[in-house]
Amino acid sequence: MEFDNLPGGDIIRQGIEDLSAGRQTVPALLVAVGAPRLRRCGLDVPERSLPSPEHRLYELLTRADGATAHSRYNALLRRLVSFERALECAG
Repeated sequence: MEFDNLPGGDIIRQGIEDLSAGRQTVPALLVAVGAPRLRRCGLDVPERSLPSPEHRLYELLTRADGATAHSRYNALLRRLVSFERALECAG
């Protein structure tokens, strides 16, 4: 499925690649957060079990960004939701 032209498609593609490779990156954790809905939309999201991906994502952002972690976390979640909505409309 081609989705690079959708808002957030770049980070979702990177997240799927990272998750497939077993890397716990910001994009991978974001995809893990949205995995159920992304799968329902027809994306091939790896079945990696990452307990509490929301918490892991926030912790990773806190280590990297400190005081701006909360804002960045919310921005990433908005980007994920925007992508999911665009994907549902395109499907």
